[in-house]
Amino acid sequence: MSIRVELVEGRGDVFWPRPGRVFAARRTDTFADLASAIDEAFARWDRAHLHQFWLADGRRLTTLTDWNDVDEDDEHVLDDRLVKLGTLGLGDRFVYEFDFGDGWTHLCVVGDERIDPLDALRFVPTKPLPYWGWGQLPDQYGRRWPDDDGEGKPPADTKGKDLPAVGPWRWRQ
Repeated sequence: MSIRVELVEGRGDVFWPRPGRVFAARRTDTFADLASAIDEAFARWDRAHLHQFWLADGRRLTTLTDWNDVDEDDEHVLDDRLVKLGTLGLGDRFVYEFDFGDGWTHLCVVGDERIDPLDALRFVPTKPLPYWGWGQLPDQYGRRWPDDDGEGKPPADTKGKDLPAVGPWRWRQ
């Protein structure tokens, strides 16, 4: 199946046009597999945050642990490591949220047709994998350079003088 995922909002910002990725996924992949693929494709490098999916039928899926704040007795909250993507139908829409504090929220839509992974990717992936994308991805914490504290000026432009004499930029030397 293909699943289109668009970043709607996060860290108080609403994105338009929305950056997005299209994933190839097997019906036997779990929602936890999809969560990991989304986080990787949207450049999430600090994965020590909770996530959840909201499905149109009212179910909520998350990784149930002893330390997350979820009522495990709620029949609508399921472990995303156990629920397969095959429970979704063509055209289904659902929501994915990463990091409840910053609320990185995504609209997810299952494609109207099944895809042949050999046509889309030229191989059959063993986990959900993006095969198309667009838009600029914001940094998870809004950093623009390694030591960015949100207030300082950016470092001086090195104009490439810090690059080695090998590689595609060697013409600048």
